[in-house]
Amino acid sequence: MIRESEVFYIGTITKARGIKGEVEMRFTDDAFDRGDAEYLVIETDGILVPFFWEEYRFKNQETAILKFEDVDTEARAKTLAGRRVFYPLACLPDDEDDEGLRSWKALTGFHVTDPEGRSLGTIEQVDDSTANILLTLTTPTDREILLPLHEDFLTHLSIKERTIALALPEGLADLNS
Repeated sequence: MIRESEVFYIGTITKARGIKGEVEMRFTDDAFDRGDAEYLVIETDGILVPFFWEEYRFKNQETAILKFEDVDTEARAKTLAGRRVFYPLACLPDDEDDEGLRSWKALTGFHVTDPEGRSLGTIEQVDDSTANILLTLTTPTDREILLPLHEDFLTHLSIKERTIALALPEGLADLNS
């Protein structure tokens, strides 16, 4: 059985594509292109299920077209639409360094702390559509807050641990209250 602690979120299947079982996945992290996993994990009825892929190609910077084994029809591919996709942590390259972020969107799912290690929350979404990057976090008390991200705030980043520490100006996190 695959546990949530063994995987991390990389995207969502958005729709079926064509009649041969291909699907489109909107991704926040291209770990499937960097790592060595032969499968992706798809959340199915609350259970994390491995789906072995045959091939993939990029449609654009945020979308990949995937073909999974045993998904050979449009009807079967449609059953995957809307499902969350995860990647196994163990399959990330060992030499992956903390400079390896392809985009800020790859921070989705990272746990955020302050420099003293106090939890600020988990990144649910990254808006990098403008020069000012904006993080949407869910706090430990289940509140949603918005935080700007600037490289000057960044004190620690670990891709392997999926953690980030931010030294925010005093009161910035409280503006959402």
